[in-house]
Amino acid sequence: MAAALSREQLLTMYFRLGYSNIEIRTVLAGKHNIVLSERHTKRLLNRLGLYQRKNLSDDIEIAEFIQKQIRASGKLHGYKWMHLKCRQAGLMVSRETVRVILSILDPVGVRLRSTQQIVRRTYHSRGPNFVWHVDGYDKLKKYGIAISGCIDGFSRKIIWLEASYTNNNPALIAGYFVNAVQACGGCPSIVRADMGTENVLIEQMQNFFRRNQANNSFVYGKSTRNQRIEAWWAMLRKHCSQYWMELLQTLCDEGHFCGDSLDQELIRFCFLEIIQTELDEISIEWNHHHIRKSHERGGNVRNGRPAIMYDAPEIFEAEDYICRVPEEELHECREECNFKSDIPCDEDLHELCLLLIHENDLQIPTNGEEARQIYRFLRPILRAEIG
Repeated sequence: MAAALSREQLLTMYFRLGYSNIEIRTVLAGKHNIVLSERHTKRLLNRLGLYQRKNLSDDIEIAEFIQKQIRASGKLHGYKWMHLKCRQAGLMVSRETVRVILSILDPVGVRLRSTQQIVRRTYHSRGPNFVWHVDGYDKLKKYGIAISGCIDGFSRKIIWLEASYTNNNPALIAGYFVNAVQACGGCPSIVRADMGTENVLIEQMQNFFRRNQANNSFVYGKSTRNQRIEAWWAMLRKHCSQYWMELLQTLCDEGHFCGDSLDQELIRFCFLEIIQTELDEISIEWNHHHIRKSHERGGNVRNGRPAIMYDAPEIFEAEDYICRVPEEELHECREECNFKSDIPCDEDLHELCLLLIHENDLQIPTNGEEARQIYRFLRPILRAEIG
């Protein structure tokens, strides 16, 4: 188990996540049992050299960081999201500076990004862990990469976001669920999912955990009516998956992808771990960004940072609906689950690809463009050897 972070490390982490001093004090008290006064918090931050408006980063360093981002899926971000990425990377910069630099480095992207917002139905949730929304995301599925996600309805915190070879295997989806229940300290009052067979084990486990409760603990419905997660998928496409959809489509357009099992396995070897890393990053960015106040009428839609809304619901006049699950029940359910392998594709193909990369003095890809180049290099060799 990793060692607990010190008070100073926690202060630094939340400062770099873009939290205000008040938010830092709130999360330290609510999540870490560290109570600080306003003056003490400011004094500690000053001692650590952490100032909201001082020690600004060099503009060239900021521009280099933004340039690197817009070479990949960062080209989809507006200046507010890009400012968040800068802050979380440890760069001290104002939103206005990011806006100006982005307009210089990517003027076409700035013009193309739409400012239109979708008007959505009024949403109701009593507090964190009252409803978890589960769904699959299939935009990369034809390439052999399927995504499964879960979001808390009240706080909009991402509970899990996983890329794998499928999002239709009930045992694999149940593995995500059991891991989340363990990490969160219990299960939600209600799980909402679509009618797919991939959710049958989650349904059984949720009803098992909540067997002594009167309410319906698992709700099926149409995917298009699973409002919270559907809205988040739209955000994911806007800020992340559109880049991968376009990049992988170029392989089709160039005749380097026919959709058979060999091509899909090779896609997973080259791209899956990179995409998962980006999903992990965007989950952190989302969970710690500030959601603007909603103009919806009625309901109880709150605004704030998802992580704080989830961990400190009392600030938002809500309560936590987590349902504690005994360890022995979790262990019993784990025996029915499958869990993601550390190897992203077929083991034999993985070993062969690593050997070819080593023999040709190449490097494991770390970004989309490198992955595309490695894929195009390996594909004809594998087709000649495997057929």
